[in-house]
Amino acid sequence: MSLSEIKSRIAAAETAAGRARGSVELIAVSKVQPNERVEAVLEEGHRVFGENRVQEAAGKWPEFREKFSDVDLHLIGPLQTNKARQAMELVNAIHSVDRPKLATTLARLAQELGHCPELFIQVNTGEEEQKAGILPKDSDGFIQECRALDLPIKGLMCIPPVDEEPSLHFALLAKIAERNGLSGLSMGMSGDFESAIALGATHVRVGSAIFGERAYSA
Repeated sequence: MSLSEIKSRIAAAETAAGRARGSVELIAVSKVQPNERVEAVLEEGHRVFGENRVQEAAGKWPEFREKFSDVDLHLIGPLQTNKARQAMELVNAIHSVDRPKLATTLARLAQELGHCPELFIQVNTGEEEQKAGILPKDSDGFIQECRALDLPIKGLMCIPPVDEEPSLHFALLAKIAERNGLSGLSMGMSGDFESAIALGATHVRVGSAIFGERAYSA
C-alpha cells in the first residue's frame, strides 16, 4: 500500500470521527527496514518515523538527517536506562516510558542536557506478563510521579494483545488519558489504526502497510 493511500485512509477516518483534518500524526515505523525503502518514503516528503531500538536508530538516522534535516524521530520500543542518554540526544519523542527507574533517569538527564524529548507513558492495557508498561491500576500514580519529576508527558501509548479486540484497549487508554488531562494517544498500527482514530488516537504507528514486510536478517 502506498504512503498516499495510508494518508488518505487516515484523513477519511478523521472525517468519519468528526475530527479535524491533520489531527492525527502518522509515524512511519522504519525498524528493520532497508535504507532504500526508508529513503524512498523520505523522498516522498514524509518526515515522521519510528524506531524500536536506540542502536538501530543511531546507525541509520544521523546520516539521513544530513540530507533531510527536518526528520521527526520517535522511539517506540523499550528503552534501557543505560541507553537513555543516547536516546535523548537522538530522538524527538519517546513512547515507552514504562517504569519509575527510567522516569528518574530521564529527569536527571533532562536537567543535565537542558532538553527532553516529548514523552509518552506506555500502559500495559492487556496486563500481559511478557509486555512492558505500567498496569492500568497504577497509571494515575505513575503519571503524577512523572509530573513531579518535571517530565514533559505528552500522552499515553499502548500495544493491545494480539488476540483481543483492540478497540477495548484504545478506549481504556483514552479514558486514562482524559482523567489525567493528557492530550496525546499513541495507539493503532497497520491493522487497526482506523478504529484507533475513531477512539481519539493522535499518533498512529504504521510500518508494514507503508514499507512492506520487515526485512529481518537471518
